[in-house]
Amino acid sequence: MPATALATSLPDGDPIGSFADRWCRLGDVNLKAGKYQDAVAHYLQALRLNSNHWPACTGLVEAMMATQQYIVARGLLLKFASERPQDAKIRHLLGRAHFELNELESALECFRAAAALDPRDADSINWIGGLKQRMGDIDGAQAAYAEAARIQPLITKPAAKSPAEFRVLALYAPFGGNMPTEYLFKDAIHDTDTLALFASREYDGDLFDQGTQLVVNLVSDADQTEILLPLAADLVDRLGKPTINDPRKIERTTRDKVASLLRGIPGCRIPSASRHRAGADSSPAALEAAFAFSSSVLARPVGTHGGDDFEKIDDAAALSAFLSQRPDHDHYLIEYIGYRSRDGYFRKYRFIFVGDQVMPYHLCIGNDWKVHHISTDMANQPWMQQEEEAFLNNPTAVFSPAHYQALHTIRERIGLEYCGIDCALDLSGKLVVFEVNASMLVHDRNHEFPYKNPAVQRIKLAFEAMLRKMAGRC
Repeated sequence: MPATALATSLPDGDPIGSFADRWCRLGDVNLKAGKYQDAVAHYLQALRLNSNHWPACTGLVEAMMATQQYIVARGLLLKFASERPQDAKIRHLLGRAHFELNELESALECFRAAAALDPRDADSINWIGGLKQRMGDIDGAQAAYAEAARIQPLITKPAAKSPAEFRVLALYAPFGGNMPTEYLFKDAIHDTDTLALFASREYDGDLFDQGTQLVVNLVSDADQTEILLPLAADLVDRLGKPTINDPRKIERTTRDKVASLLRGIPGCRIPSASRHRAGADSSPAALEAAFAFSSSVLARPVGTHGGDDFEKIDDAAALSAFLSQRPDHDHYLIEYIGYRSRDGYFRKYRFIFVGDQVMPYHLCIGNDWKVHHISTDMANQPWMQQEEEAFLNNPTAVFSPAHYQALHTIRERIGLEYCGIDCALDLSGKLVVFEVNASMLVHDRNHEFPYKNPAVQRIKLAFEAMLRKMAGRC
């Protein structure tokens, strides 16, 4: 009903403002249910009746951000911030909008303003910690995380539906690698309490139970969080709840331990991997004796991911020079296994293990051995996109039953409920394993590759179903 028609139909004594309240409440209901476009429409109707209806203003912004309309949301929030300079929530929302638009300095300024207006705003202080960490200010990040944890040990995020189906306690490492859950926990069916872990603290399991049905251990990088994992494992033991990705199993996912765990799987090529300790003999003679360089060696500092500081090295002198660049840091030295396809391109496949399922996530195609989806030319190559889409829709056309048997064996040996694998197929058809861990990113920011969305959504639905089952809700 148009706003003018609604206004003329108001009963005596029922002011327009009360109808604006009703439209706003409808918007809140739809926002909670994840029906964001409907929520936007209802909030706009409330604002047509009362342009100063503040709950409708903030609800509209949250609904727009949920639909990734960040530029519009930022514009509205800038207007709202000028009208209500003492409103901490507006500053917080504006910080989130700036962050999504990769405007990190502006985001940091907004979260600082929000925390200044409300010193008990632990969420904004946590954001400050995350931004400082991303910008390389480790001391500042540590101080922010510690202050947020002091104010509010548990950061609670309600489910996107009401009532929530169950309650999750998520364990998080502020300064280590964590399982990326921005997408997996988006519009969650569960209430989530997130607990940041610090090695210097003790944690009372009874204090952090709070009706939890399921623990999700987000601490996922066994190298970056070596000190925290025993602490997380002890807390999990004392809680006594079903747990996704037990910390003791995460401890086994360093690159060298994974290579040992997976050795001997039929049809698989598992590169040997060793850890070269800081201070160990890195002379060309010692390295030549250790590797003999029958094949190239991949070298990278321990705890790093992606393509930074990651090189393929063909002789002992070059490897010695590479190690000398960071002499105080451990390095992984990994056997290079060639995986160039017959057409000259390199293809790296990613599967996500969810429970007992093996689910395709993406295919990267590039002309260099160091291939990552973001660094390829796939956005400009329709044939590459078509090949990736075909793989996502029918991975069994590429991976045979024998390959799937190998993938399931890998999943069983690793023993995690949720993790990913990057792999390839060599010219003989064998499965080449690059890495297996729980830190692999799954996201829905696929504007250039919209065909990926169905596969991504299947992973999220499988993840939710697994959590529901482990929480005893099905």
